Amino acid sequence: MEMIRNPNKGRYKRLHLDVCIDERTPRHGISELLKKLRPEWKPEDIQVKAFTEGITNQLMGCYVGSMTEDPVVLVRIYGQMTELFLDREKELEMFQVLHTHGCGPELFCSFRNGICYEFIRGVVLDDTLLRQPSVYRLIATEMGKIHSIQCGEMGNSTPGTPVLWSRLSQFLNLVQSSDAPKQQRSSAHVETPSLKIIITEMEELKTLLNHTNSPVVLCHNDLLTKNVIYNKEEGIDNVDSSLYPSRELQFDWLSAYLESFKSCNAADSTVSREEVLELYVQVCKFSLAAHLFWCLWALLQAKHSTIAFDFKRYAVARFNYYFEKKQEFFGMKLPGFFQEASAGHADI
Repeated sequence: MEMIRNPNKGRYKRLHLDVCIDERTPRHGISELLKKLRPEWKPEDIQVKAFTEGITNQLMGCYVGSMTEDPVVLVRIYGQMTELFLDREKELEMFQVLHTHGCGPELFCSFRNGICYEFIRGVVLDDTLLRQPSVYRLIATEMGKIHSIQCGEMGNSTPGTPVLWSRLSQFLNLVQSSDAPKQQRSSAHVETPSLKIIITEMEELKTLLNHTNSPVVLCHNDLLTKNVIYNKEEGIDNVDSSLYPSRELQFDWLSAYLESFKSCNAADSTVSREEVLELYVQVCKFSLAAHLFWCLWALLQAKHSTIAFDFKRYAVARFNYYFEKKQEFFGMKLPGFFQEASAGHADI
């Protein structure tokens, strides 16, 4: 096993181990990694717990003794063929940038088909916890902090250049060029979204959003509830739009976010009602791009992933919700929305 201590050319240095873990029989590869990362651990004492929530990668916690009390090393095995549509080098840079700013776990090493990183103890968010003001305001504050990190810290990233459209185009090209899909778990026959319609919607959405006065910031890009640690567990199978937060909750969340963002940028942290409403309209419009993004991601996963998840059904759900909200969100304009809010329909 070869160790490489400086495989990347950026400002962040990391340990790389020349190990490949078989996702079906991972024990041997994990033992090879831990010989270097935790040489004091006896191989026969190492326990491995598989986490089931992930639908892109496989995640396992490795420890000796008790998982609730003793140190734990997380091993993430990349999903099959995910290197086609995920920039793993940028992902590693993001890990290190977020950890440097106190917003994420420590990266211990990378290996040929995955990474090892710090296990942060706490409660994984669920939908009930997410609605508690003391919790969602903390999340908003942390996101404001993340969005204040200068994009230039991400290696050779060009500050101010969004990757949204190039990433969507990449996904679309891969879906178009991929071979026939694998057999995925599905409760019934599902008609996947038309790529022709997706292309039309992408172009229309791009035109709309390019005229939105929204800053380009450093983003996490996968802030699901299960990726937020608050200080019990279940996966996603259906998209339940009824769980979408109320407008009142969104305004409160956005107020906390703006206070944090302005404070981290050394500005007056006072937030006006107009600023919250303007950001609310921007968020609604950009949420449409998120639906198209995850629709294409799911179509790709349906073709390549070995994880037991109904990716086709998920793609259809996100696509349908895009159309459910499209006209409402496209129609939001300022100052018209301010007048609606003043009439009492969007009280803050």
